[in-house]
Amino acid sequence: MNPTNVQLVGTILFVCAVLHTFLVSKFEHLAHKYPKGSMGENIFHFLGEVEAVFGMWAAILIGYMSVTQGLMVFGEDGHTVVGGAIKYLEGLNYTEPAFVFVIMCIAGTRPVILFAEKIILGISKVLPLPGKMAFYVSALVIGPLLGSFITEPAAMTVTALILLQYFYSNEMSHKFKYATLGLLFVNISIGGTLSHFAAPPVLMVAGKWHWGFMHMITHFGYKSTVAILISTAVVVAIFRKELAGSLQVKEAQENALVPTWWMTLTHLIFMGLVVYTAHHMVFFLGLFLFFLGFATITQQYQDAIKLKESLLVGFFLAGLVTLGAQQAWWLQPVLGKMNDIVLFFGATALTAITDNAALTYLGSLVELTDSAKYNLVAGAVAGGGLTVIANAPNPAGFGILKGSFGKEGISPLGLLLGAIGPTLIAMLCLELLPSIIVGSGH
Repeated sequence: MNPTNVQLVGTILFVCAVLHTFLVSKFEHLAHKYPKGSMGENIFHFLGEVEAVFGMWAAILIGYMSVTQGLMVFGEDGHTVVGGAIKYLEGLNYTEPAFVFVIMCIAGTRPVILFAEKIILGISKVLPLPGKMAFYVSALVIGPLLGSFITEPAAMTVTALILLQYFYSNEMSHKFKYATLGLLFVNISIGGTLSHFAAPPVLMVAGKWHWGFMHMITHFGYKSTVAILISTAVVVAIFRKELAGSLQVKEAQENALVPTWWMTLTHLIFMGLVVYTAHHMVFFLGLFLFFLGFATITQQYQDAIKLKESLLVGFFLAGLVTLGAQQAWWLQPVLGKMNDIVLFFGATALTAITDNAALTYLGSLVELTDSAKYNLVAGAVAGGGLTVIANAPNPAGFGILKGSFGKEGISPLGLLLGAIGPTLIAMLCLELLPSIIVGSGH
């Protein structure tokens, strides 16, 4: 390993960003020591926004590159030539951050949330459990599995909003909230593996490795479903007292009109088209502009579009892409020297400190056996709930639920402890359950 100066600086800044994510609660605490609305409060609030962390440190990297390699420089003929900083940014792919921003905005609308609620509530009614417990089980199982079809960011948004409305807003214990948060993050991470287009770490390699729907559901999907069922059952058993009782379905707010079936269908069509064109940013951004027009026309049936929350998550991912591209010099040699079982455990551990989609992408640049490919992706999705940065949709759930944890916000250690149990169950299921071999799997 012989890194360039830029790679070395990029790695140092990446480490700083990771450490920063573990200190956001401290910055939030400092913000409360300043007068409300003061510059000091605003600065520390911004430093305490986990979604802004990687963007901030990525900006420092671009600043360094601008100084050392130029932003815009003059060529010999007097014309301006793009410098190293802009060349670097133009060489990166920001399609995924843009996609997550768009899909979060659409998935967080009233018609989609109510539609998902109806599905989850309908399934909960047939479960032989008390009303509140049945709704919790349905939300934490069906919500993540829907991620294989409406994409993980959308599933995270919908499920987190439902949990916020029905569980996190009530007087539930902090232990329950952290256990649920860890369960949600892990279930979302593995719940998107029934298909080849919904989970970011799968999306990064599916095309190159020729993994289709049948391959995913027979090698990953059914194992993930088993893990989700077991993990949810364990959490429910531990917190059965808090989940006892009936469920009071909340009525729509006063003056909040219930969307008609064709409005909901239109939202679902927009989501489907965005998912279908997920690799083509110009197209799905154009679709999003049409969606905003439709939402404006039907605003009586809409809640405010969650632009700020979605933009922050997109900013987080864009910063992760910017810094993550400089980590190949140490990640590739590390991955290349691991055998299958070490690769599985190594990927689970590494994904806690780097986005699992970046990890699988870097693995796709190395020649791997079929079993090594499986273990890399299995480890990456199994570890996707350990930290906020481990899986692309996590910042969305973090942003939606963090207000329920008081002034201190969500503790990284609390999330880690809440996710360890479901992570171990996911690892066991993905590693021990046999794959189903049907045809070529393409």
